[in-house]
Amino acid sequence: MTKQEYFQDAMPGDVCFGCGSDNPSGLHIHSYWEDDEGVCRWRPEKIHEGWQGVTCGGIIATLIDCHCMATAMATAIRNENRPLTSEPYYRFATGSMNIKYLKPTENDKQLELRAQVTEIKNDKKYTVDCAIYVDGEKTAESTVVAFLVYRSDQPDEGAFS
Repeated sequence: MTKQEYFQDAMPGDVCFGCGSDNPSGLHIHSYWEDDEGVCRWRPEKIHEGWQGVTCGGIIATLIDCHCMATAMATAIRNENRPLTSEPYYRFATGSMNIKYLKPTENDKQLELRAQVTEIKNDKKYTVDCAIYVDGEKTAESTVVAFLVYRSDQPDEGAFS
């Protein structure tokens, strides 16, 4: 049996609240491929409630944001036909996020996020559609724009320089 490869494995030193393995207080999501979809299964805890029994909308937004950035990154690497954890490393940042909360997302069950890149422009702007499901029922959907802002092989050309 092989170890599950997570998109976050290609993000060394990640301190993000949602996806950072180096953030002890974070959500520690793990995203991976199922065919052409990025999938994340995550179970909220009592501290993630917005109202009793309902997951906080901000937590849902964080899950979507982090899962979509990771899916954009993994798609860029996959499109280059190279292993997920190979260099160069890429970092994406959120350009926009439109979320439709379709119904309350229960807080005592596993959430399943499914994301797919639907458009790529100039190898830097990725549009990602994502939905959250609980027991197979869609509770939220979103479209997120992710921008490639850093490449480890071109560190001086990033958006933050």
